Amino acid sequence: MEPLGYFDFMCATMNAKLVMTDSGGIQEETTVLKVPCLTIRENTERPITITEGSNVLVGTSTSKIIKEADKVLKGKVKKYRTPKYWDGKASERIVNKLVSLHKKKGLLRK
Repeated sequence: MEPLGYFDFMCATMNAKLVMTDSGGIQEETTVLKVPCLTIRENTERPITITEGSNVLVGTSTSKIIKEADKVLKGKVKKYRTPKYWDGKASERIVNKLVSLHKKKGLLRK
């Protein structure tokens, strides 16, 4: 399949029953979108997508990939949730923290 633009890709991902990838970023996006994801790699730099999210690290074994995909397609998905601070409000928390620090140091002007 040809590469998709970001919005087309996100639309396809949101409507997928299952995503298989070797991309770290997609592991995060599927977790936020609550779409089951199989990561076809031996490790991940995003372990929270496995411990809390919708990601399953399946390695490169064809039989394991097929076994895990079959589970998901039969509705046997693992229980998962969106990680605590993955709510889209990071910038709000950062601004609040900066304002709080400036108030403590007397640097904030009215």
